[in-house]
Amino acid sequence: MADLKSPAVIWTKGFLFLLLGVLGSVLVVLQAPSVTIVLLLFLTVWAFCRFYYFAFYVIEHYVDSTYRFAGLFSFLQYAIRKRRERPKR
Repeated sequence: MADLKSPAVIWTKGFLFLLLGVLGSVLVVLQAPSVTIVLLLFLTVWAFCRFYYFAFYVIEHYVDSTYRFAGLFSFLQYAIRKRRERPKR
């Protein structure tokens, strides 16, 4: 699959992800409306965002400047490969 090149398509894709996230969150809260659910949903989304940042930005800029990400599956392969390459103590 080719990389997206069109800025308009990239922006549209980004806003569709935002819409999907908002819609999903609203549906979860409507299904079980409580402060606890809202806080847990917020915490979950925040934690996954931080992991995504770690997986791509932190690893590339602070741990391994040769790593170039291509998605979460790519990061998983990278993490497994690096774990195998680590010397035993």
